Amino acid sequence: MTSPGVPEMSRVDTPRVDVCVVGAGPAGLALTLMLLRSGVEVALVERSTGLRRDFHGEILQPGGQRVLDELGVLSAARARGARELAGFQVLQDERLLLDIDYRRLPAPYDCLLALPQRHLLDELLAACRSLPGLTFLEGHRVSGLVREGERIAGVVAHRRDGGTTTVRAGVVVGADGRHSRTRMLAGIDAGRREAFDQDVAWFALPAPGRATGEVRVHRTGTGALLVHDTHPDRLRVGWTLPHRTWNRVAARGIQDVRRELADALPPFADLIHEHLRSLSDLTLLDVFAAQAGRWVDDGLLLVGDSAHTHGPIGAQGINLALQDAAAAHPVLLDAVGAGDASRDRLLPYERRRRPAAATVHRIQRIQAKALLGRSGPVATRLRSRAASVVTRSRIGERITHRIAYGPDPVTVCTDLFGTPASAPASAPAPASAPAPASVSGVDEGSRG
Repeated sequence: MTSPGVPEMSRVDTPRVDVCVVGAGPAGLALTLMLLRSGVEVALVERSTGLRRDFHGEILQPGGQRVLDELGVLSAARARGARELAGFQVLQDERLLLDIDYRRLPAPYDCLLALPQRHLLDELLAACRSLPGLTFLEGHRVSGLVREGERIAGVVAHRRDGGTTTVRAGVVVGADGRHSRTRMLAGIDAGRREAFDQDVAWFALPAPGRATGEVRVHRTGTGALLVHDTHPDRLRVGWTLPHRTWNRVAARGIQDVRRELADALPPFADLIHEHLRSLSDLTLLDVFAAQAGRWVDDGLLLVGDSAHTHGPIGAQGINLALQDAAAAHPVLLDAVGAGDASRDRLLPYERRRRPAAATVHRIQRIQAKALLGRSGPVATRLRSRAASVVTRSRIGERITHRIAYGPDPVTVCTDLFGTPASAPASAPAPASAPAPASVSGVDEGSRG
């Protein structure tokens, strides 16, 4: 049965699949591709059309690059346009303080890669579409979860034409980001914590011939700015601000803001004065940490920002999300093959990945205070000494590898490709009749 006010769906409008993935970001598409290559039927639900969404994180760590390479999409995505970055540098008033050189790492993943997410998503989607078993529902916004008793058994999505589509699935995967609607409808707390003292205002500058080849943190007496090259011939700049002070900053007006930014970034002052024309050229990112109360439920699994959200320092978000997908892949195959998507069956994924996310949270809090925090002369001298140790010793190599591959360097189980699932979870249960299905949370902001 369905909740009051929900129109009945015809069989034609009710696809039934093994797995329904909500969100066509990097994690959702990568996981969809892994499942399709393993013979699983997948419905991919995405609220945008043409993957037209705003993305700010585009730096791929070596760990994420390796996952994409194992999926066979990295080379083609790079060919669309990308920038290799040799590593992280920290400058204090334009004096080099710290240099973390990724060229110390073994090839071929001996760099950071600034890859526009549109290039990555297009390649992942093209690879998914080349395989059988995909139902791609773009322009569909999830508005409810289908339940069979206590188990989540699908989603209801509103289409742009005003209609609704119901997707029934053995497992639902929430890959719909830091403000995940799937997570909210499941009644799972986001676990948000104000772990950082900064927000970040992002903007881009056309910069032909001005590439730095690095990700740089420019520290000044008043704060810090993150700068890196991006395709095509642009600089992406992240201006760190004290948490929740943007309204006061914006009230000063673009001329004052532009002057402060130009003073903080002398090498690019001319570009800032020429191209930063209004406050609308800046996009504010609310920086926070989050660790969802649980990552799996009966019939539900969360990946990427839906399960855990991180700050931008260290470029860990996409890396962790892609590794989540690789870790979830064999667990989901096991659930589909057994016809059992219970919490207990899915829990090995959470038990593996939750500690990795927690470790990155701890590291990022330390990094944020060390690299982005305001300080006086004494703290600056201490930073300089610590940076010298990291840059010139074997400690630096170990730290670089840890940041590059994460605390849990997952690889794709390519040996599971090409083998169809033996017993799809969508097959009728041979035991007692299931509890009646219901649809929860269809109305905006409601939960069943």
